[in-house]
Amino acid sequence: MERWKKRRLNPRFVILCAVLAALTLAVGIAGISKLLGDGDLPAEDLPVPEYVDKDYLTVNPWSRPGEPLRKIKGVVIHYVGNPGTSAEANRNYFESLSDGNLETYASSHFIIGLEGEVVQCVPLTEIAYASNTRNGDTVSIEVCHPDEAGMFNSAAYDRCVELTAWLCHEFRLNPERDVIRHYDVTGKLCPLYYVENPEAWEAFLEDIGAALETLEEAS
Repeated sequence: MERWKKRRLNPRFVILCAVLAALTLAVGIAGISKLLGDGDLPAEDLPVPEYVDKDYLTVNPWSRPGEPLRKIKGVVIHYVGNPGTSAEANRNYFESLSDGNLETYASSHFIIGLEGEVVQCVPLTEIAYASNTRNGDTVSIEVCHPDEAGMFNSAAYDRCVELTAWLCHEFRLNPERDVIRHYDVTGKLCPLYYVENPEAWEAFLEDIGAALETLEEAS
């Protein structure tokens, strides 16, 4: 009978285990996950940019169900479809759905206004009712627009680029692959101008990529 031979531990494996143990003590499990590439898990205490005004919706079945958003794999861009309205007005519309009278499910994580203001309606730890089958793994951004064409004005456009680049930086997303339109999920003409003018959408993604590079160089 062949005798059992004691296996020698690979020194590199021993060192790796020691390093991981030290890192776990230093930054915790959540920090280790982020370091090892599973950082698409949202964080309750993630500080948002200073230009974001948190005005969370009331937890309710219609616009803020409170369901956990377990992973963030993309950002979905929308337009509000209500020309000339402000970010706060659209936020209040989502809040008005909470009584269930309209029997409408709708919300968004962020709304960007015509002056570049940003209202956060739903925490990054929860889903929003914005992107149908992608509600469970994406962050949604609604953007206000001045007219029926749906083109973002310069203030809203620049802020959307900035906010989307920040999200890509925080959750290690690739703008070319992970930033999409509502249209790309359901075929709905949203955001209208950037569906009807695909070259404008491509330029938008390029601008996000450039902003992301700047963030990464600064970090």
